[in-house]
Amino acid sequence: MLKRIVKLIPSGFAYAHCDIPCGIYDPHAAQVAAFTVIRMTQLLEDLKREGETKAEHDVARITHVKEEHSNILEDELETLRNDYFKEEHFKEFPNLSELFVNTLKFSAKARQGIDMEAAQGALSGVQEIAEIFFKTKGVEPVRVKSVYPTGGEIVLYK
Repeated sequence: MLKRIVKLIPSGFAYAHCDIPCGIYDPHAAQVAAFTVIRMTQLLEDLKREGETKAEHDVARITHVKEEHSNILEDELETLRNDYFKEEHFKEFPNLSELFVNTLKFSAKARQGIDMEAAQGALSGVQEIAEIFFKTKGVEPVRVKSVYPTGGEIVLYK
């Protein structure tokens, strides 16, 4: 009897950062993903500029990693926007909603082609979001020199 009842209940998949909720949110993964997109874009630009005849397999792998990290970046941003940031945050930082939209657009554009401007735009947006995130946590955000081959800065907190 129970099996029949269970079959009548609609089912589907639910995806979430945490069911509990756990309260563990951090923009670090989004920043690392953005730096990875930049690095993969650099590698693809180098191949294009130098006219190197790299195996198609290498180009495919670089492109795959770039696309994978664009997806990670977008997933992390969606988690922050939908699970962490609350209405009061969007009121306190009125540009936050537009910042998410623009950053996600840059990420999508960077994924679709070899576009350093879009990749840098995604990183810049993620950094601004990270600064706002840390401010909502009551800590001071700071930009420090990254140790990545891409150069630039990463947003941390004091």
